[in-house]
Amino acid sequence: MAEPTAPPLDNAPLHDTPADVKSRLKASYNAIATKYNEWTIPHSTTRLHYLSQLLDRLPTSPSTPVSVLELGCGYGVPVTQILLSYPNFSVTANDLSSAQLALARASLLPDPPGPAHGRLTLLEGDMLALDFEPATFNAVVAMYSIIHLPRAEQVEMLRKIVAWLKPGGWVLANFGAEEVEGREMGNWLEEEKGWMFWSGWGAEGTVEKVREAGLEVVVQETRDDEVDDAKFLWIIAKKNGS
Repeated sequence: MAEPTAPPLDNAPLHDTPADVKSRLKASYNAIATKYNEWTIPHSTTRLHYLSQLLDRLPTSPSTPVSVLELGCGYGVPVTQILLSYPNFSVTANDLSSAQLALARASLLPDPPGPAHGRLTLLEGDMLALDFEPATFNAVVAMYSIIHLPRAEQVEMLRKIVAWLKPGGWVLANFGAEEVEGREMGNWLEEEKGWMFWSGWGAEGTVEKVREAGLEVVVQETRDDEVDDAKFLWIIAKKNGS
């Protein structure tokens, strides 16, 4: 994968999304994987707060299989790790970054095989390109991942998620609380390597898009990020059906 080309000024609003946004994001996350993990994993209180609320809504009996899709799993710590701590859970974990998935594989699928073997599938690539049968998953988790998609793709992603969910299935995701067509930074976390892109419909607009996709919003809360100067909308939503 080629290194990203030189970005514009940090934190610059965009009127046109770069055509190579996915390849540039992949190159950046590959380059800063270790530094990103060191920065974000110790500050997981908010993630775990909402993950706990999702788990309270899912069956944990060993006799009831639960299938979870995680979009943007990164290194897999702590979220994927916690999901796999439930013996009845199987997890399909996706990330754009090959470096992050290599770290996740080493951490979560050690040799000799541990308890997660047979219950964890790691998939590399653009989340929008994933393809699953309808009604495959009991839950979809997307933390700090959908925010990297252009806004129109966020809407398409929500529609795909709803199709992949079983009736009565759950979504846990966070979104930018600010309405912004696109924003990029050239040196996020690391000089010359940390090109980043985000977009968002804003808190009100996102809730509207989530409902239009066919989900009932059960939790919607806007919170300051633990380590960054940003606000995020956290949503737990349910697909209608028994």
